[in-house]
Amino acid sequence: MLQLLLLGLLLSLPAYAQADSLRLVTGDDYAPFTGKALPAGGMLTQLVQRALAKRQIASSLDWRPWNRGYLKTLQGEYDATFPYVRSPQREAEYLYSAPLFVAEQHLFSRASEPIEMDDPASMRGKRLCYPLGWQPPKIIQELLDQQLLTRHSPAGLKECASLLLLGRDDFFVADKRLGEAALRLTGAPLTQFRSSTSALSSSALHLIVPRTHPRAAAIIEQFNQGLAALHASGEYQRLIEGHLQPVAKP
Repeated sequence: MLQLLLLGLLLSLPAYAQADSLRLVTGDDYAPFTGKALPAGGMLTQLVQRALAKRQIASSLDWRPWNRGYLKTLQGEYDATFPYVRSPQREAEYLYSAPLFVAEQHLFSRASEPIEMDDPASMRGKRLCYPLGWQPPKIIQELLDQQLLTRHSPAGLKECASLLLLGRDDFFVADKRLGEAALRLTGAPLTQFRSSTSALSSSALHLIVPRTHPRAAAIIEQFNQGLAALHASGEYQRLIEGHLQPVAKP
């Protein structure tokens, strides 16, 4: 009789209590961070899954339009969603993980021909390299709309670094760490290049869990532990740099 009661109790528990598995959702077309067509679903998709795996937490992943995924997570259909920056409304509704990535956008140019955002004349007629599918920062998009710049869109950031080295493009825009990693992959000394003195923008991206989730604090804590383990082992940096490598063609 006791065994039957225990079995009934277990069957009545929610899914997240029966198995150490999290239901994740993210959105498409946010290269290089998330995207159905990107290797491993994008850099931050792979990062989130690896951080959970470090804590031996299984997970499933759905792709939804951004607003729908956000609302479905808030309604309890998913346990967590990513990647999101902080905002007052979101902080009222969600708990945030430690930063998945702090994106700090800089201009990268040749050291012999430096380009700075505070010198618009230096940008007129220049050739911008920005990978296909990536959305430029607002200020860069405005310059493109005004036809002050021309855009070249290769497959990835590594190609932009190579084209900059060859003189076929004049500059590219990227997070400082991603940009420097791409330049190192060219094999040329970093002294041949220059990153802008100031950043165009800076924002931290996070995994978020609804405050109403009964295990919200525990999920965030376990995820942060997994993320810290990735940093400590060096896997975090290797994963980021791995997403700069070209995709092998069959």
